[in-house]
Amino acid sequence: MKNANVVRMSITAVVVLLALLLAWLAWHHYMLSPWTRDARVRAEVVRIAPDVPGRVSQVLVQDNQMVEQGQLLYVIDPQPYELAVASARADLAAATAAARNAGASVAAASAGIAASAAEQQMRQQQAARRAGLGDLVSREARDDAAAQARAATAGLAQAQANRQAASAGQQQALASVEQASVALARAELELQRTQVRAPRAGTVTNLDVRQGDWASAGQARMALVGTQSMWVYAYFEETKLPAIHVGDVVDIQLMAGGTHLRGRVEGIATGIADAASPTADNLLADVQPTFNWIRLAQRIPVRVGIDPASMPEGTLLAAGMSASVRVLPTRN
Repeated sequence: MKNANVVRMSITAVVVLLALLLAWLAWHHYMLSPWTRDARVRAEVVRIAPDVPGRVSQVLVQDNQMVEQGQLLYVIDPQPYELAVASARADLAAATAAARNAGASVAAASAGIAASAAEQQMRQQQAARRAGLGDLVSREARDDAAAQARAATAGLAQAQANRQAASAGQQQALASVEQASVALARAELELQRTQVRAPRAGTVTNLDVRQGDWASAGQARMALVGTQSMWVYAYFEETKLPAIHVGDVVDIQLMAGGTHLRGRVEGIATGIADAASPTADNLLADVQPTFNWIRLAQRIPVRVGIDPASMPEGTLLAAGMSASVRVLPTRN
């Protein structure tokens, strides 16, 4: 009987130890092992919006269609922008003609300066000769020659002022040409932007544009999902972060079909929002007087890159899919 009691006690002890061991392993697995079921497939999403407003004249893609970079998606009615280009070209031609006319005015003013300078030189020489003759020439003749020299000097100053005015007019005309050139370039660019093209390869989704719709500049009418740039955001509890490092190999199990993919840790977020510590109106921390006795571990986003070579042929990846992520142990 004594031996039977010993055996029963031994079995009970073993069972208790096994239960404790299993409990410890379960606690370690759920609390410290680097795995999580809270993971989402993410992708770069480009919101496609027109740069110019107008009526949509053509839609050349369908929802969920694959497109290449530069492929034409839809077209804004180009007629108003073609008229704007024609008007800008006419303005440029008029400004160019005005600039040529201003150049001719500058040339004429330069010739007037040369003529006035010659006239001034001649009148000054005449006045000097008559003044040197003294009483051989009448006082009236000497005064008349001096007056003509002064008039020639004033004429030269007027010609120089006309030249400056003509130069200023030419500069203004050249500025008008530059302004008209910029306006033409802008009109041509807006005409080009009536063709809305894909900025990168991807899949069209949430298509919300139809022929005849009015498209406003800057208002997105569709989204483009970059299917070649997908990754996984896994949200790990902070207690598991010590076992996660950049470059670690990761096993990704999609909820859709249980497909397994491989990846690597690309980065760990360095901050999340702290909803429990808002800022008061006086910019001081607004600390609540109560506190939950159960403290839940925060979840930190970890970015995991997907290895394209591990993806089975025909695998469908969509942004927002759920997945389980497990960081594999590092082998030295």
